[in-house]
Amino acid sequence: MRKSLVFDLDGTLVDTAPDLMAAHNYVMRKYGYQVKPLKSIRNLAGRGAAAMLLQSIDKQGNLLKDFPADPKIHKKMTDDFISFYRRNISGSSTIRKNVVSLLNWCKEKKIICAVCTNKMEDLAIKLLREINLYKYFDYVAGADTFECRKPHPRHLTNILDIFKIEKKNSIMLGDSETDANTAKAAGIHFILISDGYTEKNFRDIYHDHLIEDFEDVKEIASNYFRI
Repeated sequence: MRKSLVFDLDGTLVDTAPDLMAAHNYVMRKYGYQVKPLKSIRNLAGRGAAAMLLQSIDKQGNLLKDFPADPKIHKKMTDDFISFYRRNISGSSTIRKNVVSLLNWCKEKKIICAVCTNKMEDLAIKLLREINLYKYFDYVAGADTFECRKPHPRHLTNILDIFKIEKKNSIMLGDSETDANTAKAAGIHFILISDGYTEKNFRDIYHDHLIEDFEDVKEIASNYFRI
């Protein structure tokens, strides 16, 4: 019977905030806004380029009066962000501690591993390739892979359907309420990664388990999967 672990990407497998924020500040400078330090907007890192830019500008208190109603400006900023980020996607991003150890363990146990991210699929694959993680994954589902994206549960359950995996034999791992709400709606076990990209306290985010170290996932998965 097939088992699977499904991972969020940004803030879960990889700390991508430094490279996302470099792209963010590039766009802020280009369009006349003040740049911000990583710590002040880290929580925006996992929300996608379009949402990140809008929310960051709002937080700076100098939102252009007509900005939200001007999709052309917003699209141009978002396109500039993605273009810059694509060229600099892995310069300062780092793999979370013991992620590789867990992924190697999954290979040994024949556990299917997949990524479920709201990053565009081609960007997710590019990042995973550049940091040498792509070889561990059987499937990568990005924001544009299916007809829906997180927190819609089908973003997650479509992956399970492709591999014919029962929900009880799968665990999702993520760092935010978006991941938690996806897993909850799908009826799938959820492990919350501490120190992720969220403003919420972990006590306010749905989870079955909270971890700091990916080594802990081995015991949790072994208990669920009885291996």
